[in-house]
Amino acid sequence: MRVLLDEQLNHRHRFDFSPWIQVSTVAYQGWKGTKNGALLNLAEQHFDAFVTMDRSIEFQQNRRTTKLIIVVVSAPTNRYRDVKPLIPLVEQSLSTAQSGQLLRVSSFHKE
Repeated sequence: MRVLLDEQLNHRHRFDFSPWIQVSTVAYQGWKGTKNGALLNLAEQHFDAFVTMDRSIEFQQNRRTTKLIIVVVSAPTNRYRDVKPLIPLVEQSLSTAQSGQLLRVSSFHKE
């Protein structure tokens, strides 16, 4: 599986994923600053999934037509130490996700 990390996620997370997942970042692809609609179109051509912290992405027009699996990560901040514990949950979500599905992974507990 090929996964693209959005630019607000730390590039070091590339190394936190299991070997069965090939991970790149928006910056490494040279797509930094690309708006969400155009970014999703680019990502869809090269990746199976897109991981982001942008909660508004589900309201993007192109999201409804994309084949990408989109995982929205919710953590207290985008700092490495806050997001890293969620990577196993992201992987678990990716292992069962269907094309075009939007998933949420969160460190916040609902009561």
